Amino acid sequence: MPLGLGRRKKASPLVENEEGEPVRGGLHVAGMEGLDGGVIGLGEGATSEGLPPPPSSMRPRLIFHTQLAHGSPTGRIEGFSNVRELYAKIGEAFGIPPSEVMFCTLNTHKVDMDKLLGGQIGLEDFIFAHIKGQRKEIEVYKGEDALGLTITDNGAGYAFIKRIREGSVIHQIQVINVGDMIESINGHRLIGCRHYEVAKMLKELPKGKEFIIKLVEPLKAFDMIGQRSGGSRSASGVQLGTGRGTLRLRSKGPATVEELPSAFEEKAIEKVDDLLESYMGIRDSELAATMVELGKDKKNPDEFAEALDETLGDFAFPDEFVFDVWGAIGDAKKLLMSIPFDRIT
Repeated sequence: MPLGLGRRKKASPLVENEEGEPVRGGLHVAGMEGLDGGVIGLGEGATSEGLPPPPSSMRPRLIFHTQLAHGSPTGRIEGFSNVRELYAKIGEAFGIPPSEVMFCTLNTHKVDMDKLLGGQIGLEDFIFAHIKGQRKEIEVYKGEDALGLTITDNGAGYAFIKRIREGSVIHQIQVINVGDMIESINGHRLIGCRHYEVAKMLKELPKGKEFIIKLVEPLKAFDMIGQRSGGSRSASGVQLGTGRGTLRLRSKGPATVEELPSAFEEKAIEKVDDLLESYMGIRDSELAATMVELGKDKKNPDEFAEALDETLGDFAFPDEFVFDVWGAIGDAKKLLMSIPFDRIT
């Protein structure tokens, strides 16, 4: 049966601002304490809807060190089950509203999108929280079909710029930078929107006309190095990013311990994430991982398409994209099969 024939759209199980990631098998770790190494997984875009979080007695007791990225003393946080709870704990530690937290990076205070906190946190990773800084309003002339932006979101209602293509319309505007949160476009407030919704709105802006975009940049400090080195001393002895397992925290249900992604999964996720950027203007490793999980055991592209409709129906992926993703998953399998066993780690 040709791809796309017989596909029936079903009501998506997605909650607003939540990625409907399929539950993977794992070990329940209620009350776990003092686990050496590992990676913690956060269900992006958790909301108050759906099942209530597990009681505190069921949550793994894990303590993380954190600082504000522009400079602060080191704080200690624990007892969170999703991104929103993480931001709330950061707010408690530093006496700021959780809504001030834009995004977090791991093991660096810089606005480094390769270190962005996404779906996993190493149990020994150091968390740097980037909070709201200067607001700016810019008038942009859309002289080309594409603006050159790649959008991501923090899983808690803020979409921001992850990448700016060199030589693009936006690249020529020096005041727009990677890490800037998109607050509104032409007066349409975007707080609470997912990355794909914002990317779609930017894509649909008419070519040859101006639009107004309001942004919020991460707070910067004049003497960042001095403040940070002072705060870092209190974190001496903390080893960064050496964990090997995966502790995945979900907005629904208790935490589970899982294996790290296999070599095949890592390669397939990378390929699918590249396709998401190419087709939709977003990068989202957790969404890519979900698609790989859905497709790795399917026998043909039609089965894969049906699985996507059932789990990620809100995205309404076009058939061409689905076919390319299916091909990327297959290519990753073939690549790993061609590598000698002793070279696969």
